[in-house]
Amino acid sequence: MALHITSLNSGSNGNCYYVGNKNDAVLVDVGLSCRETEKRMKKLGLDMKTIKAIFVSHEHGDHIKGVSTLANKYGLPVFITGKTAAHGPRLIGHLAKKFTTDEPVSIGSLTITPFVKYHDAIDPHSFMISYAGVNVGVLTDIGRVCSKVTRYFKQCHAVFLESNYDETLLENGKYPIYLKNRIRGGLGHLSNKEALDLFVEHRSPALSHLLLSHLSKENNSPELAAQVFEPFANGTTVVVASRFCASEVYTITASSFLDRDRSIDQPVQLGLFE
Repeated sequence: MALHITSLNSGSNGNCYYVGNKNDAVLVDVGLSCRETEKRMKKLGLDMKTIKAIFVSHEHGDHIKGVSTLANKYGLPVFITGKTAAHGPRLIGHLAKKFTTDEPVSIGSLTITPFVKYHDAIDPHSFMISYAGVNVGVLTDIGRVCSKVTRYFKQCHAVFLESNYDETLLENGKYPIYLKNRIRGGLGHLSNKEALDLFVEHRSPALSHLLLSHLSKENNSPELAAQVFEPFANGTTVVVASRFCASEVYTITASSFLDRDRSIDQPVQLGLFE
């Protein structure tokens, strides 16, 4: 029993995360074009026929760009809150399905649990996708770590976790002060340090894979994020998701971490570039 996961893209230029088994899969956000999403799925050997639904975290363009076209082409239900739907992707009215925070949704053999997060959007949510005792979290675009983030993070065998900016690069960078404050003000994004603190303090012994996600182009780098996490990986495979291409497909099982030799250091994998 396993879940397969990949980041099809991660960053302010587009976000799309795949989680599924051999029969059923979901996409969390589609910030790529329909054509690019199809192209990257095919390159990874993933069949669009396994996609049974799209879950939308919030209405920002880098998360919804391709939702309507992809959903209409394949007749996919789009799970979204009413408030987000009113301010988000158009042309999906006939496919929209409302979800309610903390109420699990069944999609074939998968269970998707949405929960609220802090972000400067209308009604933002994160998700945990579960199958046969395996839990995968999609925890991106988070302004701060709250009790719900901690609660679900602790349950996960793999997590897409935001690690958006380096505090020094942001402070000394060219962004205007209002934008710096928006990013670090509790409704924007998590810093490398905040993400690391969550990882070190609250990870489960069963957390086998951590995919660092939504890195800032200006205020972070894959190399810097990797350097922050590498000393604390302690057997967890840490991957830096790219803003230019998909990650490889990782297989997550309930025993995948415990089966490995924890005395062997696991190098941080940088996002690939095209």
